[in-house]
Amino acid sequence: MILETTTVGSFPKPEYLTKSRFQFSKQQISREELLRLEQQATKEWVEFQEEIGIDILVDGEMYRGDMVTYFAENFKGFEISGLVRSYGNRYYRKPVAVAEIERLNPVTVEWYQFTQALTKKPVKGMLTGPYTIMDWSFDEFYPSRRDFCLRLAEVIREEARDLEAAGAQFIQIDEPAVSVRPEELDLAIEAMGIVTNGLKAKTLTHICYGNFEKIYPKMLEIPVDQIDLELSNAEYDLLDLFKRHPFTREIGLGVVDVHSHRLESKEEVKKRIRKAASLIPLKQIYVSPDCGLKTRSVEEAKAKLRVMMEATLEVREEFGSEGA
Repeated sequence: MILETTTVGSFPKPEYLTKSRFQFSKQQISREELLRLEQQATKEWVEFQEEIGIDILVDGEMYRGDMVTYFAENFKGFEISGLVRSYGNRYYRKPVAVAEIERLNPVTVEWYQFTQALTKKPVKGMLTGPYTIMDWSFDEFYPSRRDFCLRLAEVIREEARDLEAAGAQFIQIDEPAVSVRPEELDLAIEAMGIVTNGLKAKTLTHICYGNFEKIYPKMLEIPVDQIDLELSNAEYDLLDLFKRHPFTREIGLGVVDVHSHRLESKEEVKKRIRKAASLIPLKQIYVSPDCGLKTRSVEEAKAKLRVMMEATLEVREEFGSEGA
């Protein structure tokens, strides 16, 4: 099948779960009750993805707050600081490395297994990459950024291998920080090589923000099968780079802007897919939103996913046997 569909990872939490997470932080409900509601929300999002026909599913990250802090809270060697601004009016609690980073137990495997048991379609294992965890944390232990990053790579590799052993066919290792410091792209590539070395599952990374002109085409050296890119937010300007140097990996093609309340029309999305297909072979294109949808409301996220699916199905028909 051509133009398989997926999403980047996060979905907005329903109101009952947001309220429950606050109650848990105030010790007003038990961990068991919060877990039950996290599982309920995960099940609802899996049912929605199946309802609209998405091909490769995600768990929606109902059990996570921030993509970096979540892992730091579950790794030995980190402490968590106060709130730090990430972008816009979004804040996260910045991790601080104070000792050797270690993974005492699997972090995401149980959630992967819970979600995969809800569907016959493949569910992606979802990890945050070592470079991004390093870049978005304070370091009070390691002698250099490289030492910190490569130690994290070893720890994330353990998690990736456990996900594969649990049956994950797709493992996504997100690296949004990669495009922000072009001078450290070699380090990010080295670290990702440690994570993905020996994996038989299809590996992906998501990159957003930043100035891609400074990391392209070198970012194609990141050792993953697929690179998922935020394209709609910049009106597909990035495709001009592909005209000068072909995109040689599979691409996760962002077709709806997750930073905007505006709902794209079906024709807009179809136009974006066709534009990418003029430069990248159809068999290399996977269709997705620009980024995680957690910043949108539940209603906005569902509407954007519906229009993404409707447009993709129509473009599939247009290309027909051409993409076979």
